[in-house]
Amino acid sequence: MSKLGIASRTEARSWIEAGRVRVNGVVQADPGRWVVPEKARIEIDGRRADRKERMVLLLHKTRGTITTRSDERGRPTVFDLLPEELSRFGNLHSVGRLDQATTGLLLLTNDTRLSSWLTDPENEIPRVYRVTARGEITAEHVARMLAGVSSEVGMLKASHVEMLKASGRESHLRITLHEGKNREIRRLLEAVGSEVTDLKRISYGGLELGALKPGECRVVEEREIDAAFPGSPRGTGLASGVVSS
Repeated sequence: MSKLGIASRTEARSWIEAGRVRVNGVVQADPGRWVVPEKARIEIDGRRADRKERMVLLLHKTRGTITTRSDERGRPTVFDLLPEELSRFGNLHSVGRLDQATTGLLLLTNDTRLSSWLTDPENEIPRVYRVTARGEITAEHVARMLAGVSSEVGMLKASHVEMLKASGRESHLRITLHEGKNREIRRLLEAVGSEVTDLKRISYGGLELGALKPGECRVVEEREIDAAFPGSPRGTGLASGVVSS
């Protein structure tokens, strides 16, 4: 049901355990049962559960927000940035994560198949970041990041590093990753003796942040998804537009 965009896995489990869900006319009591949504008839409280219209949003994440739906510590989340008219699209979730201090392009969707495909390392979707680092980053440092460095979360490696500006005070880089490990760029810079002071994601695959303002989001059309991510799962899209909270 989460793949249909109807409910989260936790909600779906509770509905099944309460006896509210039927599969092909039979009450389903096992939350772990495998079902092909396109072939099975799924009913909730006697009503047919059809796939919800797919929604993909491109959000300019602001500094200080976290990417989870809610936070037990009461910190603001990226979902607080969304306008009220998008609330009808249930089960929106972030595609991967950006840490609290990182800004820039974040995708949100109600399509778990798409988000799984986009975050699968085997698909090697490039993520491009604009980075400001403390001190001077040298050609030797760049070579180390490209070759790979060992860390507590495993081997970290940049796919491409472009030096934009370097001085004794700070350096500006454009770094491309093909796998989004936890705090990967920050750990890469730490490994070469530097520290990230500003980090912003400016593209994800073929989608660009562009002129979208902080806190603003827009709907991504199906034709954009097809062009930006060839081979990704297909869905039903919506008209494009820019919206702000």
